[in-house]
Amino acid sequence: MNSSSAQRRSSRRVLPGFGLSLGFTLAYLGIIILLPLVATFAKTAGMTWAEFWTAVASPRVIASYEITFGASLLAALFNVPCGVLLAWVLVRYEFPGRRLVDALVDLPFALPTAVAGIALTAIYAKNGWIGHCLEPLGIKVAYTPVGVWVALTFIGLPFVVRTVQPILEELEPELEEAAATLGATRAQTFRRVILPALRPAVVTGFALAFARAVGEYGSVVFISGNRPMHTEITPLLIITKLDQYDYQGATALAVVMLVGSFAILFLIQLMQRQGTRRARA
Repeated sequence: MNSSSAQRRSSRRVLPGFGLSLGFTLAYLGIIILLPLVATFAKTAGMTWAEFWTAVASPRVIASYEITFGASLLAALFNVPCGVLLAWVLVRYEFPGRRLVDALVDLPFALPTAVAGIALTAIYAKNGWIGHCLEPLGIKVAYTPVGVWVALTFIGLPFVVRTVQPILEELEPELEEAAATLGATRAQTFRRVILPALRPAVVTGFALAFARAVGEYGSVVFISGNRPMHTEITPLLIITKLDQYDYQGATALAVVMLVGSFAILFLIQLMQRQGTRRARA
């Protein structure tokens, strides 16, 4: 009796049984994620091919794709080395104000995107704190594609830092000391000891930063200037079409954004799996 009751107690779980948990999970995914996606594709299915192509392939829309995906990709690529370096400093060094810097990393998470956009515009405008220093050099940030890149870099950096930081905390410094004892240089230690352990987290952080940047709206519309064919992003075009009651055109652009984002994220995950298999081999 005692052994059987102990087994029954050990088989108990804090969460409900598998059936109830699975049902709740599928219901949540269906209502919150899948249903809006299905509705988006269903709304677009009512368009003819000619209408769909006109909505998603006009010169103005193509230009918005270029600035949206191009700036997002460049921002994510820039955030990778900067995020790794910042995470390294926060994990491996003790300095005055370290906790403050660590807290500031999460500022883009807590700061409303519209407030971030206004702040960045005020800083990088011609009369801003940084903008007035760059203006004599002929460098313009606000209301240019560079401004879009700055905003996307700002909101994407925490994803890389917070993804890499836990891995660095688990990576023992003794491994680097052992590599140095064996005669490895700092570059060799980073390339052969540290980088293989960080690679999955770096790829994940890059993917998260890129996905966040592609859908960003609030922090970009202020600093970009929203000039068609130059600094207009695709999310703004979607909002514009909704304001004009062109729901099919808006959903058509949303479908293109979804398919493009999923394709890029799938490619990143495929590359990550191939890298993991090679490392194991």
